[in-house]
Amino acid sequence: MRYRIHQIKLNVDEEREDLEQAIRKKLKKQGLKIRDVVVVRESIDARRKPDIKIIYTVDFSCDEKLPLEIAVSKDYDAITKAIPEPETLLRPVVVGFGPCGMFAALTLAEAGRRPIVIERGQNVEQRMRDVERFWHGGGLDPESNVQFGEGGAGTFSDGKLTTGIKDVRISKVLKEFVLAGADEEIMYKQKPHIGTDKLHGIVKNIRKKIELLGGEVRFGTKLTGIETDNAEPIRRMTAVKVCSGGKESSIETDSAILAMGHSARDTFEMLYETGIPMTQKPFSIGVRVEHLQSMIDEAQYGSIEAAEKLGAADYKLNHRCENGRGVYTFCMCPGGRVIDASSEEGSSVTNGMSNSARDGGYANSGLLVDVRTEDFMSEHPLAGIEFQKRYEKLAYQNGRGKLPKTDYISFKKNCDDPVRSSLPDFASEAIVEAMPFLGKKIKGFDRDDTIMTGVETRSSSPVRIDRDKDHQSVITGIYPAGEGAGYAGGIMSAAVDGIKTAEKVMKVIFI
Repeated sequence: MRYRIHQIKLNVDEEREDLEQAIRKKLKKQGLKIRDVVVVRESIDARRKPDIKIIYTVDFSCDEKLPLEIAVSKDYDAITKAIPEPETLLRPVVVGFGPCGMFAALTLAEAGRRPIVIERGQNVEQRMRDVERFWHGGGLDPESNVQFGEGGAGTFSDGKLTTGIKDVRISKVLKEFVLAGADEEIMYKQKPHIGTDKLHGIVKNIRKKIELLGGEVRFGTKLTGIETDNAEPIRRMTAVKVCSGGKESSIETDSAILAMGHSARDTFEMLYETGIPMTQKPFSIGVRVEHLQSMIDEAQYGSIEAAEKLGAADYKLNHRCENGRGVYTFCMCPGGRVIDASSEEGSSVTNGMSNSARDGGYANSGLLVDVRTEDFMSEHPLAGIEFQKRYEKLAYQNGRGKLPKTDYISFKKNCDDPVRSSLPDFASEAIVEAMPFLGKKIKGFDRDDTIMTGVETRSSSPVRIDRDKDHQSVITGIYPAGEGAGYAGGIMSAAVDGIKTAEKVMKVIFI
């Protein structure tokens, strides 16, 4: 039987397991076997500060007869009424727990669909330990690093929330970040950012909310296959194959959102072999450039002192080369640091990050060059990935196992420079051509001592997984989404695409 119970109280630091115990305590049945707990309503009782309580109305299943009201769909909000009751449906699976997967799972959970999230990486606490160990000379964990784990690659970034898309769901994403611990200023700042230091706690809080709403997040669990009914002409998914702790298993489901990010290369290969259509997509390649933050502040504000009031200055630059190649700055991190974002043995990838205060002495950004599909030298859908791998391996070799570094004067004059030789010729030549023009926009940008670190290849996915107007692949029930699938470019657009795709799964508009 499925029941509904009201006025279940938890302290703010308690978790989902405590919710189940609180139900038993209220019913005075410590041995009661409870399953399929779904939060219907949540409110805060702050009348007796600092003893703040979170008050829940909860639905749950139990084989015993209880003196409680029967849970019925009429008590769910209007959106949830548009779909069958959760217990009559297979639970949807979300692959990946970056911004896209996170907000897809949250949307499904809020509708009572109890999603199962599978994330090949680890939770944010373990992930932080793994990354710090790697940065301090320890070995790389290919499944727990800057690219893989709770929060996705965005967890180790500046947490920039700027986007070029126009969508009403943006306010939903911002509000959820604030509820999870972000500063309220992200609701009105023109260029909102959260900061790497705060993101770690925020993504964890969003995960807890999903779990309290009946969802489940399985870390260290990798997608390894798709099971279908093999019917013609339309194949339908029946289950996903996963591997966790070296053990293979299947999860029965009729809908899976593929939000695995742009670095899950083995997953792309598996999907291609399964027969899921995908196409090549242009992306970019380049380096990280570093300057003194005080130089950027003075160039942008007119004085270094202004930064004390206005905050560390940023910039966004671009140049069109004579041959038509575009050169532009990407993911500029004021007061930040350049990091090793590698995810595969024998390869080097760089990125940048800033903490919320942006109070470091250096500014950095990606300096990237357009890569066209004709540069791949192959028509294979995954040729762009092989292109990326080629230069990431060169960077590893040229840096002798570390990120190769140089200064601009060496990069400009020496073709054998470790950073320059880690790039395709068209990219290094475009950067050299563009630097003086960028220096006219930001005084000092093209200084000889500008630090350059290679290589940056993961600004966007080189693959797009085909989907129709309902966001489904050729296999019914497969929903490619987010940045990895080629439908987003940053935290905000990926999160919005996750919400929209979850709506497609439910066949309702949930905004």
